[in-house]
Amino acid sequence: MSALQKMMGWIDDRFPLTATYKAHLSEYYAPKNFNFWYFFGSLALLVLVIQIVTGIFLTMNYKPDAELAFTSVEYIMRDVDWGWLIRYMHSTGASMFFVVVYLHMFRGLMYGSYRKPRELIWIFGVLIYLALMAEAFLGYLLPWGQMSFWGAQVIVNLFAAVPFIGEDLSIWIRGDYVISDATLNRFFAFHVIALPLVLIALVAVHLVALHEVGSNNPDGVEIKKHKDPVTHIPLDGIPFHPYYTVKDIVGVIVFLMVFSAILFFAPEMGGYFLEAANFVPADPLKTPEHIAPLWYFTPFYAILRAVPPLFGSQFPGVVAMGLSIVLMFFLPWLDRSKVKSIRYRGPIYKIMLALFIVSFIGLGYLGLLPSTPVATIFAQVFSVIYFLFFLLMPWYTSIDKTKPEPERVTG
Repeated sequence: MSALQKMMGWIDDRFPLTATYKAHLSEYYAPKNFNFWYFFGSLALLVLVIQIVTGIFLTMNYKPDAELAFTSVEYIMRDVDWGWLIRYMHSTGASMFFVVVYLHMFRGLMYGSYRKPRELIWIFGVLIYLALMAEAFLGYLLPWGQMSFWGAQVIVNLFAAVPFIGEDLSIWIRGDYVISDATLNRFFAFHVIALPLVLIALVAVHLVALHEVGSNNPDGVEIKKHKDPVTHIPLDGIPFHPYYTVKDIVGVIVFLMVFSAILFFAPEMGGYFLEAANFVPADPLKTPEHIAPLWYFTPFYAILRAVPPLFGSQFPGVVAMGLSIVLMFFLPWLDRSKVKSIRYRGPIYKIMLALFIVSFIGLGYLGLLPSTPVATIFAQVFSVIYFLFFLLMPWYTSIDKTKPEPERVTG
């Protein structure tokens, strides 16, 4: 027995290293018909690592102080060795995180990855999405630029619209009567410690739940139903390692090429990833001409603005915005189709999904624009389509004509 084998044996007696490796990599059997849509889960994990590593380096020079925060970011950008690269990796990574998460969720909608027995995987995924939104919002205040300050002002003020407790709730969130040094400090603490821990924990349970029930596939066929009678290995499965670890490396390389192109040639992406107003120090006495959140929040911001105030209160819009996310949790029980995958669904679901994607992109675009009567009408139409996708799902999925699902995966 070699020294390495002896050392591994010593570790395995005290920690299940080999057993964990086998259970989650070399002996975890995934469907053999994965396509490129299955890259985005591993890419989300990669971006999470990038964000944590770059965030650690940024905190080494960042000052969570209302008087020094903006200057410390400028110091990172101008004077710290490779500071500009770390900062741009972090800001670009924030947007790319949402890109891969949105594509990952779209794949789930296409192939029914939220259906039985994967309901918990989907719920954990939506919780990750919510935690990611909170993490992005809290981090957005930290540069203490004009858009950071006033964007936070608008979002926190939304909580004041909640009846009875709103005013106290918004003061509690800010830690003061206005966005101030106290707000910056608590947002910093949540952004760098609390929410990253929550995100890591949710990703861990998401993966554990996934490996418990197995991965879905483009056919929506459960590969565990057909196993070799001797080895009990799924006939339509292949080991995740080395087959999909190697395949994922291809996705990682393509992603890093795109990521690097943005990073070195267009880190602000024309104001969509970093707005021009955020390169100006926060001024509580001067409101920017147009306040809008970053692009990954704009669909929900457009829904908020599409709902008219009631008795001067924006509470109905806040409720609509909250419901637009809460409805995602109920997706596994709203879908009554006989099949999972879009490959075997009928035309009604395909049309509804296409309309949903168009409405989501349309709302995202409208959320970036100043509010006008015409834009509000379009936002209301798109909002209705968005909600009808979920609310009518039990009906249209049950009457939709489907093709028979195959017994085995088709490749």
